[in-house]
Amino acid sequence: MSTNIGRNTGSTVRSIVGSAQMFGRGQRVITGGNARLSVFQRPHPIYIANGTGVNIVDVDGNTYLDFLNNFTALIHGHSFRPVLDSLRHQLELGISFSGPTKLEVEFAELLCGRVPYFDQIRFMNSGTEAVMYTIKAARALTGKLKIAKLEGAFHGGYDPIEVSLDAAPANWGPRSAPNAVPYCAGTPEWPTADTVVLPFNQLVATRELLEGNKDTLAAVIIDVLPQRAGLVPIDRSYLAFLREFTAQHGIVLISDEVMSFRLSYRGAITRFGFEADLCAFAKIIGGGLPIGAVGGPSKFMLAFDPTNGKPLVPQSGTFSANPMSMAAGIAALESLSKQSFQRFDDLGEYACSSLTEMFRRECLPYSVTGMGSMFRIHLRPEAPKDYREAQLAPEQQEKLGMLIRALQERGVIVSPTCQLCLSTPMSTDHIDEMVTSVHEAAQVVESSAIGEPRRGS
Repeated sequence: MSTNIGRNTGSTVRSIVGSAQMFGRGQRVITGGNARLSVFQRPHPIYIANGTGVNIVDVDGNTYLDFLNNFTALIHGHSFRPVLDSLRHQLELGISFSGPTKLEVEFAELLCGRVPYFDQIRFMNSGTEAVMYTIKAARALTGKLKIAKLEGAFHGGYDPIEVSLDAAPANWGPRSAPNAVPYCAGTPEWPTADTVVLPFNQLVATRELLEGNKDTLAAVIIDVLPQRAGLVPIDRSYLAFLREFTAQHGIVLISDEVMSFRLSYRGAITRFGFEADLCAFAKIIGGGLPIGAVGGPSKFMLAFDPTNGKPLVPQSGTFSANPMSMAAGIAALESLSKQSFQRFDDLGEYACSSLTEMFRRECLPYSVTGMGSMFRIHLRPEAPKDYREAQLAPEQQEKLGMLIRALQERGVIVSPTCQLCLSTPMSTDHIDEMVTSVHEAAQVVESSAIGEPRRGS
C-alpha cells in the first residue's frame, strides 16, 4: 500500500500540494473549485486519482482508508472486479441507446424478485430524481398537494423536500410543531406552505399535525435512518402509526431508501417490517454509476404507465436505465448475498461498540449512532435522539471540522457530518485502524479545546 506517510502515526506532514494546485485550476473554471458542495472543504478538498478496495489515493500519492465510499454508494468499495468486468463487456456493446435494453428488464426482475412488495420499477438517474417522482406520483394519484416530511431529513435537491433541512434554533419553532423553513435563497412561498414538518419519533405531536392536514396531504415521506437528522433509527411504534394513518386517510407513504436500502438484503422496508406505497432508492443499486429508481405495488406505479395514453406523471430522461448503469447495478447486487448483510451488521456493531468503549475509556465526550453498515460520530456524550439534538452549535461545528481534518491527515475519510459506512472488503482490522485514528484525532481536537491532552481515567 503506497502512501507518503504511514497511517495512524499522528503525523500531519502529509503533502497535499497537488490538491492545492488542482483547486487553484478548478477555481478558474468551476464555481467553487469543484462540482459538489458535499465534498467542498477549506482550504481546499483533496483531489482523488484512483481507488482500489478499501483505499483511495489522491493526486499527491497519499493513500486513505475510505469510510465514505462516495457517500455510501460504493458498497463493494473501489474497483470491484465483477462490476469492472460487466462494464468492460457492455462498453463494447454500447454505452447508451435511443431505446430500451434487455438489461433494464433483467435488473427490474432482480429488484422485484428481491423486494417482495415491489410489483414494478421505474429507473431514473439519481436519488433526488427518484424522490421527486414519488412526490409527483403521490400528488397525481391523490389530487392533493401537501407533503409531510421529518424535520432535518435530507431527501435531495427538490424544493418541497429541502424544507427544514438545516433549520436552526433561531427559526425552527416549537419542537411539537416545527416551522417550515426554506433551504435555498430565493425559494418561493409554495414549498414551505405545502410542506408539513413532523417532529421525528414524537408520536403525539405528529398525530396532531397529521390530523390537522389529513384532507390536503398527498404524501408522507420518511427515511427510517435519516442521516442528516442524526442517523437515529425510526421508532417502530412511530412507523406503525404512520403506516396506519396514511392508509386510513388515503395518503401515500413514501420510503426514501436512497441510503438506507443498504440496511438489508431486501432493503430497509423489510428490515423494519412494513410496506410503503412507493419507495425511492439509488446509490448501491448503481454499482458506482449514476442511478435512481422508484418501486412499489402496481396500483401506485400506474401513475407512470404510458400504455393507455399520456401517463399521470410523464417520466423519461436521456440516461434513464442506460445500459452501463444497469450492467454495473446487476453485478453489484448479484454480489450481495444475505450473508453479506449479516456480516455488515456484525462489523457495524463491532465498529460502534469499539468506538463507544474507546470514548468511555479515554473520557472523550463523544457518542455514536447508526445501524447496520452506517454509523455517525457525535460531539456530545449522550447520543442524540433527533435532528435538534444532533445539530451543532457554531463552536461544535468548528470542532467537528477539526476532527474530520485530523482524521484525513491520518489517512481516514469520513463525511462532513462524521458519518461512516462499510464496504464488503472491510474487516475488523480496518475498523481497529479507524478507531485508533479517531482516538488520535480526538486527542488533537480536545487538546486544542482545553489546552492540554485529554487523558483516560
